[in-house]
Amino acid sequence: MSLTVYGVPLSPFVRKVRLFLAEKALDYQLEIILPFAQPAWFKDISPLGRIPALKDGDTGLADSSVICHYLNDKYPDDAQLLGQTPEQRAQVSWLEKYADYELAPLCTFSVFRNRALKPSMGQPCDEAVVQKALNEQLPPHFDYLEKILGSAQYLVGEQLTLADLALACQLINMEHGGEQLDAQRWPGLSAHYARIKARESVQGVLPGEQKMLAKMSGKA
Repeated sequence: MSLTVYGVPLSPFVRKVRLFLAEKALDYQLEIILPFAQPAWFKDISPLGRIPALKDGDTGLADSSVICHYLNDKYPDDAQLLGQTPEQRAQVSWLEKYADYELAPLCTFSVFRNRALKPSMGQPCDEAVVQKALNEQLPPHFDYLEKILGSAQYLVGEQLTLADLALACQLINMEHGGEQLDAQRWPGLSAHYARIKARESVQGVLPGEQKMLAKMSGKA
């Protein structure tokens, strides 16, 4: 087995794949590929030039969801992270897509991009975009997820799934942008995030990300 993940650590989608691999106890190498100025050969693996991509022997795949589903099927003897029943698997897929399509534009591409990425490139932060995301756009999503979670430990079933990882990946980027969930307004969701963040898989990648953020901000 020779698994290589292509991308950058601060991408929530790259992080999702890395956490998935860690939870399944699969060894891999991370090869840094930026979202821009990519080598020509990368298009053979990711025709749209998006990260992450994965190489498993002669198999090349792109898209974080596709990669995670492939890993779950290819290595079924490890932790099952897509749910135990058809109903659970459907709910896991729904919530993963919810995190990727509804939260990512706000947590990552509004808050994180403006607060962390743009200043590191000498570009001004559009704080109006950040505040709109925090005060108008994200709260209804957090209300929905708080309701879905209820008093449970995990979003689907009684064990960790890809849904939990996908959500945490977006909240990590929001935190990298200087914002956290309001624990009084969303107590269940806040506790869930703390629980997932404390896992060994997450703690294995966060120190490297924090060093990268410090370097980007000139605080390293």
